[in-house]
Amino acid sequence: MVVLESVQIKEVRKLAEKIRRNGWSVKPEHIICVTWRAATMADDKDVLRDVWFGRIPACFMLYPDEVTEREAEPFYLLLPRISYLTLVTDKVKKHFLKVLKAEDVEEMWFEYEGTPLKWHYPIGVLFDLHASNTALPWSITVHFKHFPDRDLLRCSSSVVIEAHFMSTVKEADAFKHKSQVINDMQKKDHKQLWMGLQNDKFDQFWAINRKLMEYPTEEGGFRYIPFRIYQTLSNRPFIQKPFRPISSEGHAHTLGDLLKEMCPAAVCLDDDPKKYQVVIHGIEPLFETPIQWLSEHLSYPDNFLHICIIPVPND
Repeated sequence: MVVLESVQIKEVRKLAEKIRRNGWSVKPEHIICVTWRAATMADDKDVLRDVWFGRIPACFMLYPDEVTEREAEPFYLLLPRISYLTLVTDKVKKHFLKVLKAEDVEEMWFEYEGTPLKWHYPIGVLFDLHASNTALPWSITVHFKHFPDRDLLRCSSSVVIEAHFMSTVKEADAFKHKSQVINDMQKKDHKQLWMGLQNDKFDQFWAINRKLMEYPTEEGGFRYIPFRIYQTLSNRPFIQKPFRPISSEGHAHTLGDLLKEMCPAAVCLDDDPKKYQVVIHGIEPLFETPIQWLSEHLSYPDNFLHICIIPVPND
């Protein structure tokens, strides 16, 4: 699905058609709310900006058994797709602490329809994987007891989030540049990447991150594409393997090429009914989209291209 900024209803179908012409598979009924502006593939900076400012409306509700003082009102928040739950929910925590006794408060964690939400996955990935075909706002249950250690990593402070984020960025650059770019950066550059994400500062972040997106023109792309493929019907956390953006014959690999090699079940034959949606940042890119372009423009701040494969809804 695609989010919009100040678009009149009568313009929705026209805009959806424009997006389709420029390389995206999107239906008018999947256009939902707040911040995705139409952008052509040629207008690359607008694509980066629109990805950065994507938001998901969410409703946080305290788990009923944990209310001790008085009934807790829901808390509504626009969640940045590119960030992490534990990084943007301080207000949620303060809101619910008002109705809890201090002795009943342990580490805060979240779940959706019985599934604990992994804070170390970007918010957009969590939504696309678990809730992309549900009504908005996204209904998230908040817990302060019975932390599920078997399902979630503990997150005691923003220092833990920063360490995870920077580790993932370094892993991505190992795929792209044999770690040469990230290792050539100074410590203050690493800090600027993190602070840009933490404070939601697009220009501050991209002033440094652009270096991680560069490559020699003659090579036509990165050494390998950093990607992770998530599947709702798999016990495996995600698929991650080396994949070159350019074939040995010099042809640009596409999203379809990646899927055929890594997850062939996601690619249906011409006459077969569609079984799965392939979703990145809430939209379904055409399989013909070059994987290098997707990596440069639709990667999350951690520099990975996070791809969710979910069953087509029955309705």
